[in-house]
Amino acid sequence: MIAELLLVLGGHPSSFIKENTVHPSFSSLLHPGEKQCVESLAQIALQYRIIRESCAQLQSSSSRYVSAVCATINYILRDYEALIIATEEKILRRDASLVAGGSFVPLSSIRAKFAEWDAPLTALASLVKDLESRKDIQPGLLIDLLLERAKTGVHRIASIFTRLSHAVERVWRIQLIAFVVHGSIASNPLVSGSYTFLEGSVPSCISKQSQDSILYVGRAIATIKTAKRQKQLPTGLAIEYTKNLESVLPDDQQNFDRIIAQIRDNVSEWLWMNVLTVQTVEEAVNSFADYFLLRNGEFSLALIREIERLKLSRLTVRSGASSVIREQDLNLALLRASLGTTAQDDPALSLLRFHLPSGPLQLLLPSLGGPLSQSFSAKSLESSPFTSALLGTPLTLTYTVNWPLDLFVHPTELLSYSALFSYLSALRKTHTSIHTCWSSLSNSQRARRRFTGLNEGGTADLKARKELLRYGWGVVRDMSWFLDTLMGYVMIDVVDVEFSRLKEQLKSRGGEEKHDKQTTIPASRSSASNFGATFSPRLDFTSLRQIHANYLDRLVTGCLLTNLDVTVALASIFEVCERFVAQVERWGGDILPALLSGPMKGGDGEGAGTLMRDRCAGVSEINEIFHDLLITFYESLSSSTFQRPFTSSTADASRSMAVGAQTTFNMSRVPMTNVTKSRTDANKENMDVRRHVERLMLRLDFNGGFSKFSWGKKDKDEDILGDLVS
Repeated sequence: MIAELLLVLGGHPSSFIKENTVHPSFSSLLHPGEKQCVESLAQIALQYRIIRESCAQLQSSSSRYVSAVCATINYILRDYEALIIATEEKILRRDASLVAGGSFVPLSSIRAKFAEWDAPLTALASLVKDLESRKDIQPGLLIDLLLERAKTGVHRIASIFTRLSHAVERVWRIQLIAFVVHGSIASNPLVSGSYTFLEGSVPSCISKQSQDSILYVGRAIATIKTAKRQKQLPTGLAIEYTKNLESVLPDDQQNFDRIIAQIRDNVSEWLWMNVLTVQTVEEAVNSFADYFLLRNGEFSLALIREIERLKLSRLTVRSGASSVIREQDLNLALLRASLGTTAQDDPALSLLRFHLPSGPLQLLLPSLGGPLSQSFSAKSLESSPFTSALLGTPLTLTYTVNWPLDLFVHPTELLSYSALFSYLSALRKTHTSIHTCWSSLSNSQRARRRFTGLNEGGTADLKARKELLRYGWGVVRDMSWFLDTLMGYVMIDVVDVEFSRLKEQLKSRGGEEKHDKQTTIPASRSSASNFGATFSPRLDFTSLRQIHANYLDRLVTGCLLTNLDVTVALASIFEVCERFVAQVERWGGDILPALLSGPMKGGDGEGAGTLMRDRCAGVSEINEIFHDLLITFYESLSSSTFQRPFTSSTADASRSMAVGAQTTFNMSRVPMTNVTKSRTDANKENMDVRRHVERLMLRLDFNGGFSKFSWGKKDKDEDILGDLVS
């Protein structure tokens, strides 16, 4: 019987034990206690047989990770099989620990010997059952499953599942090394062809920062090999990175993050020195500033005029198909706008593209009827409230980022640049429209004075015409003053100052190691030569990305795009100004009606009086809404300086990766003086951004226009216009 029982424990079939129950003809010969021991041992044998059979089937799976689990389980079961052999050996040698009196073997002694395998075999049987139900389980999910089952109070089970997870992690690490060190995604890859992790391929024990770093490094190495560049990652570095990765497993999160961050830093430095050249970064930063921040003024004005000409040409075409504006029409407008400007021979112009998110545009004549209101809401701010300013429909400017520039510019940064372009182009277009309206009113005034002399003409309505003209000029003056102030603030206090700060930071950090040894040479006044001198091979790549991310964050913040109330007020102000310009254009470029307009009855000019009242009502409505929006804008701007809204709430991906990499790897080696200095610099930058806003408030309130004078107060001219309208 003992021999039969040992064979059952070894996984062999038996005639008197069916699965985990004793055959009825044999159970009557056993004591109830002995029967319980036999059935307990039979249950252990059943679990062992299930595990062996399942592993034999699972090893034929195409997943190398499942095969690794099965191989490790078989290796663990060797201890169980060795226990069977050792037990049999002790019985044959009549060991006193098992054989009582040299001739009797208690079943309870054998049960006690195999009791340690009861719980582990049950846990392993449950595991293989789960694996059979999903043979193609992804490695990340498999590692998570094993690590989760290792979290138990039973030390033996925790040890077994930890061994299983380590076996899978070793296989996963091989794939990781193939991708990170060699850029290979050929067989059983962790990432797709677009260099994104496949679903379930990454265990949850790997942090988001390490995931981003893995994709960053692997994509860089793979792209370099695909491009077959002369400069390839040195073999010595590849061997070093392989050894470092082989020394740690993913579940050791702290050390794994440290090694991945170290590899990312080293690869970034190598890319900065060998692949991403100084000239590439210089051209990119200059191009973004010229086209997205409108530092190339002649091109930006030409582009606005070209888009206006495009809209006008499509409106005058009778054919339906020809009246549609498509993306290729807008891209052609980009090329036409560059003719005769400094952008004509710029190769970066070919990388600019306009994108219509809503598809081709069928132009319709705008309606000027209905009351004005703040048409922008918080929901529209998810993209940008200014994207429709140029064309009347959402329009975004994109930039094709090629290798190796995509290592420097993150997609989220391109979105920020696009939002800045929409805002600055809307401001520039509105500013230009108001100046054009001012010129139109001036030309109409000169033409009228040729016939009327020193007054505005008319007979009975002479005084009303005079007051309406002055009132209209006042509206244009207020709009022009506000837009001039805002344009000066944005382009000088924000864009120019921050762009100069960027160059100074790159210059100081790039040459700080040489500063004490060499005499500082005065920089040229030329922006091109000065900017070229700011870059230095000493500047590390991670710091470069962080500097650029901080620069872009300060631009968005300084342009007031991080404050919802201020942004909505600005968008509505631009809308009111465009509405007024369109109304003046509809009136023929003049606020006053023509002297001979309207039917004349008995010489009292009743027809002309009706036109006067209509125009007075339109100008008065626009003026009231405009000044209400000015008050709302200034109040929101004033209150925001005490509520800390000018701190960007959107976390930039590139910036977070750079900061995270430095935090996990370099902070242990950074002296406390450097940490204090970095915090001081961050506080100084926040104060500089706040000072930007304070400069705008000082400009707006330079003559006490907001703090002392109430825009809503009616003066004598408004009373006269009110009488005329009534």
